[in-house]
Amino acid sequence: MDKEIRLVFHNRGLRSYIEVDLCYECPRQDQKGCCAYYSPVFYPSDFVYWLKTKPDLIDYLFSLPHLTVLDASVTLNHVIDGLSYRCRFHSKESGCLLEQHNRESICRHFVCPGISWEKEPSLAHWKTFFDSLNDYEIKLNNQLADILKAQNLSLRNPTQRSEIFALLPAELERLTKDSPAFFSSCPEREEAVIIRPVSYGGEWPL
Repeated sequence: MDKEIRLVFHNRGLRSYIEVDLCYECPRQDQKGCCAYYSPVFYPSDFVYWLKTKPDLIDYLFSLPHLTVLDASVTLNHVIDGLSYRCRFHSKESGCLLEQHNRESICRHFVCPGISWEKEPSLAHWKTFFDSLNDYEIKLNNQLADILKAQNLSLRNPTQRSEIFALLPAELERLTKDSPAFFSSCPEREEAVIIRPVSYGGEWPL
């Protein structure tokens, strides 16, 4: 059946994200949708944002079990849930426990392929924006990881984490002093409604 799908694009620089109203009634109908397939990975730029907006999240993340902690990133590994998995930040009752701007990049940008909004000519500017943002985030996080490595700092070492989190904000500010041109290529907020055929159950692609 064809369905109207409303998307809201938010240009917040590094913390940009896409809202999709279909998520509230996910066609998978399994109470977890895409959150059954992905383990979120948090990078230095995420930690800097949390330090400014919700520092308790950092302590909460490190208190959770089943983490993969690398030198400059932390993966919250999903857990077995029935015949598949579930992200540990996902609740059956309310969805993701993190507000969208607090999520890592894939969880802020991801829209299931069944919607395929990128094929809409009228939204080409947003495709360019989010493609550019993805590349920019990777570059920044690699640069921050190199800075930590040069100073022999690693998130693997719990005793170094306070030093790392004291260092990262100033380094990210230095690296982002000049905003990339694509940040001004899209409005702060734009809504779009597209019509797509929607199938329910396991046939809906993720």
